[in-house]
Amino acid sequence: MSLKLLQPGIQPLGQFDGVDSEVLTFKGGEICTFKYVTTSGQPGVTTAGLDQAAYDVFDGYINASGTFKRPAVTKTFAATSMTARPLMLSDDGITGYGTLFGSVVGGAVGQTVTSAGLGPHTATGSGKMTCWDKPGLYAVSLDACDTTVSTGLQPTNTSLVGGDPLGFTIAGLLTPSATGAAVTNGGVPVNVGRLVEFNTNQSLVTTPNYLVAALNSPSGNVSSVQPRAFQFATIYFAPQSN
Repeated sequence: MSLKLLQPGIQPLGQFDGVDSEVLTFKGGEICTFKYVTTSGQPGVTTAGLDQAAYDVFDGYINASGTFKRPAVTKTFAATSMTARPLMLSDDGITGYGTLFGSVVGGAVGQTVTSAGLGPHTATGSGKMTCWDKPGLYAVSLDACDTTVSTGLQPTNTSLVGGDPLGFTIAGLLTPSATGAAVTNGGVPVNVGRLVEFNTNQSLVTTPNYLVAALNSPSGNVSSVQPRAFQFATIYFAPQSN
């Protein structure tokens, strides 16, 4: 869904080109880093076989063994011996803030919201990803975390305790460091922060059922009283830099 900035660092680290095969699949809130892709001596966005980018991206490179390389943002990691740095939170996605005009509203008297996005993904025009690296409080939607019911970063994981260290999976999804899904460096989990709490969308304007529905409702619908529907994990983000 998205990354929410609660009490973040003052500024993001920057806006960087994303790996072509990944940039339009980010949900927002994944852990990401730089992957160094081959760039051509004559910059161009359509060089066959090479990762594409906006023209300004080609104004920089690393000369690695005679091959020009440039950084592109990736959320794909190796399971072990993970030394890629810096570690960052992605802040662009396909839902919530991922299209130019949002979702299509229509159907009978405008009561249906379809899943179809109206307008392009925000990364389509630039191919770039905004990345945050500063320590602070962030909220990540639960669908962009490890969704494993009993061991992931989910309210259904009863073994979680506030303050537990958080790592990430090979797909860049936040997960408890204690789980076997967490990426390690020489067998040691790579921590990126701590769990603070799970939250709803925190909106009091669209009043949730649990605030207004009575157990003995005149409608007879006793099931209208429901527990809170958690949507976000609030984390303290402080990635390892070494």
